Amino acid sequence: MPFGFMDSKELARFLGDDARRIDKLAQRGSIPCQKVNGVFRFNRAEITEWLQQQFSGLAHGALKVMDDGMSSHRNVESQLIVSPMLRKSGIALSLPARTKRSVLKELVKLASETELLYDSETLEEELVMREDISSTALEDGFAIPHPRRPQQYIIAEPILVFGRTLSSIAFGASDGSMSDLFFMVCSNDDQHHLHILARLCRLFCHKGFGDSLREAESEAEILGIIEETERAVLK
Repeated sequence: MPFGFMDSKELARFLGDDARRIDKLAQRGSIPCQKVNGVFRFNRAEITEWLQQQFSGLAHGALKVMDDGMSSHRNVESQLIVSPMLRKSGIALSLPARTKRSVLKELVKLASETELLYDSETLEEELVMREDISSTALEDGFAIPHPRRPQQYIIAEPILVFGRTLSSIAFGASDGSMSDLFFMVCSNDDQHHLHILARLCRLFCHKGFGDSLREAESEAEILGIIEETERAVLK
């Protein structure tokens, strides 16, 4: 069941974490949970949504631990997971958008260009709903628009698109900074969804990554920068 309940050990496996640390978080009330007959239970949907809102505040070391744990659980250790998802058709060097809503609309158009998206209207609605809860904008001009939950019925396979705006846009970053580098993610599995978000955040922390993307002059160069950086963070 994709959105059922897990105990501490199951959640630890899901996140690639330690069950004792999960229990400590639950005891402190630092993670969404319920206590049933003396045992902590974790709703998978609530955990997925909670984690999405935690990524922006995680230190690089914590992101690495989570990324490594999920890689192990999904049997993809030391493998590229972001680079293979991105296609030239899903890259816009100059996204024609000047507002948050128009950015989301243009990213959905990009997703349609990949021919992996069945329902553009639903995806746009899901992106808007997610942004209404809390912005997906991060520091240094990055943002990761994504649906709150995996979308099993509107995509053929997970989608990643990248759009760059020539002028920065107010996208709701907590530090008040503007955004110009947008990675839109849509997955059909919650663990894959969280893993991609964690890996992207690690790329964002890599020195010079954002500036390189801003200076790139072609889709091929963008693809090369992302692959090179992903390989670097995996070393």
